[in-house]
Amino acid sequence: MQKAEWILCPICSNKTRLRIREDTILENFPLFCPKCKGETLVNVQQLNTSIIKEPDAKTQSRSLQEQTLLLVLNQPATT
Repeated sequence: MQKAEWILCPICSNKTRLRIREDTILENFPLFCPKCKGETLVNVQQLNTSIIKEPDAKTQSRSLQEQTLLLVLNQPATT
């Protein structure tokens, strides 16, 4: 029989709802934790889990705010 383990949440270290075996391979898998409600992209191979770092979304929202501000400032004044 093959060895199986629970995948632990990388955020809160609690068990998720997934078990993996030695022959399980996951790539870019969105791992959801029911306890902390967090979702993390992971790779799994031979019972080793590695976290995939995502780019920070703050830079995108900041540029959207700057674009909105420029649109508002460039509108002609109405009196």
